[in-house]
Amino acid sequence: MRLQKLTFDDWLEHAFGREVRFQQAPWYFDPDHDWWDPPPMEAVSCLTRLFEDPEPALQKFADSQIAQGLTYLVNTSASGDNRWLCSTDVPVKNRVRCVMSVAVLFTKLFEPRCAPKLSHLSEADAGTLNCVCYMWWDAFPGLAHADDPDLPILHDCALRTMERILHLNSIPCQESALHGLGHWQRDYSEKVTQIIDRFCEAHSNADPRLLAYARSARCGCVL
Repeated sequence: MRLQKLTFDDWLEHAFGREVRFQQAPWYFDPDHDWWDPPPMEAVSCLTRLFEDPEPALQKFADSQIAQGLTYLVNTSASGDNRWLCSTDVPVKNRVRCVMSVAVLFTKLFEPRCAPKLSHLSEADAGTLNCVCYMWWDAFPGLAHADDPDLPILHDCALRTMERILHLNSIPCQESALHGLGHWQRDYSEKVTQIIDRFCEAHSNADPRLLAYARSARCGCVL
């Protein structure tokens, strides 16, 4: 069933209140599952509200449920690419606010909850949220179509958001931002280089493995 009208609390329960099945595919790959598909304006509004204040909304859910729910909502390999952020029916200021709110989500959710591990090295004991954190910008939906006149604004906002995340006091968050910047290096090499150089200069005493990853991201050498 296509779900278009849910209260905010019902939406949270729909996305996050699911059993995490470790021995089989997640619920959102079931052929008969319900899926959330509201108008773009409502979708962007709900995502922004969640990202800007995640702890009260998600406090009753386990980390594994939060990881699963975020994957369902925003990962393009699940069902999170319904072109909501690309929709020009949504005013650009609302789309920009949603992208900027990602930095708040990282500050309030990923920074305190993620284990201090490096996912690109497959370090043991990283929690389920670490993978979602690390792959965030790899899996995040597109922000604008090529003919969208607001594409430069949205892409610049995404880069500035990654830079904000890069300066959080959290190895997983920093690694996530570097991962994203590495993927954006091909199209925005000058901006990415400047962002990463500023980070390396300000964090010269950081974990050497993270600085090595920063150098790889600087030339787009990330997976």
